[in-house]
Amino acid sequence: MNTYTRLPINLVKGKGCRVWDDKGTSYLDMVAGIAVCNLGHAHPRVIKALETQAHEMFHCSNLYGIPIQENLAEMIVKNTFDSKVFFCNSGAEANEAAIKLARRCMIRENKVRSKIITCANSFHGRTLATVAATGQDRFKVGFDPIPEGFDTVAYGDMDALETALDDHTGAIMLEPIQGEGGVNVPPPGYLKKVRQFCDDHGLLLILDEVQTGMGRTGRLFGYMHEDVKPDIMTLAKALGNGFPVGALIARPDIASGFTPGSHASTFGGNPLAMACGVATMEVMLEENIAAASAEQGKYLMDELKDLSHRHACIQEIRGKGLMIGVDMDQDISSLVPAGLEKGILLNVIKGYTLRLIPPLIISRTEIDQAIKTIDLLLKEKGL
Repeated sequence: MNTYTRLPINLVKGKGCRVWDDKGTSYLDMVAGIAVCNLGHAHPRVIKALETQAHEMFHCSNLYGIPIQENLAEMIVKNTFDSKVFFCNSGAEANEAAIKLARRCMIRENKVRSKIITCANSFHGRTLATVAATGQDRFKVGFDPIPEGFDTVAYGDMDALETALDDHTGAIMLEPIQGEGGVNVPPPGYLKKVRQFCDDHGLLLILDEVQTGMGRTGRLFGYMHEDVKPDIMTLAKALGNGFPVGALIARPDIASGFTPGSHASTFGGNPLAMACGVATMEVMLEENIAAASAEQGKYLMDELKDLSHRHACIQEIRGKGLMIGVDMDQDISSLVPAGLEKGILLNVIKGYTLRLIPPLIISRTEIDQAIKTIDLLLKEKGL
């Protein structure tokens, strides 16, 4: 169906930070499948894990024990906080499950407190509930009636949270850094203040780490920059390094809100996805990919700042690790197709923000190539 405005290339192969189209043309990938292939394309450890598991079992059912699920869940819990894990297939599913779990727990404690506060410019998915939670009206057009139960406030604004709080509020849901909203970084200490606010008012804190998780921001998970712990957290995108997998993580007392039959997923936690997830986590931890993301992200940020001295159109550069947004003073959507002609995949959101989210294994040589190409593109467009 016509749900994408597709670019005029057909990608058929990937390796590391490069992809190839069906004509054999190579491109430097600064998109990584939208922050998915954090270990790069076709990582050998993930390939081997998938191939080995494919010879054993593709799928059974969550009606039975699946040992490799326990392995991945244990790895996640060991590297986050005391919790239980529910596996699904995508970020939207993980966030949908988080909303359901939060409401179930809130209603269990107090039937009045079922509303969730979310943030303007947030993005939580494309299901009806996650669209309702998303703080961008453009994703809601044409889908009325939108489910109720969400209040939207300004991101990074504690006064706005205070104002929105009422007797019906039970949880706050936000991204540690907003991705689709423009790579928006909150003020320092914001997450810590929100955590304290939730504690003070008996609210659940739900952190959507679908894009910020798995080393993207320079820490294994985005919340770790402020040394806070959520009550509920969601993961997807890079968890399987390209194989579809999502996860809902919640404190044990919160997780107990789900009981047999209250929530499920036919394909969630299937052996193939779990094998990819385990291999991805192993590489992430063994090779300290988050630290590499922080180091290369700083280098990329410094190079972009230098680039801004040569191009007045660059208004602001922000981000953490290898999740970087570059705001321009005019619409730069044309950079994306123009980039294809120069052998680079770029992503522009909202017309004005260049979002750079390459594989976390990107080298300085590849970063230099990206900067040189972006510089050339801006020059050719007189920017």
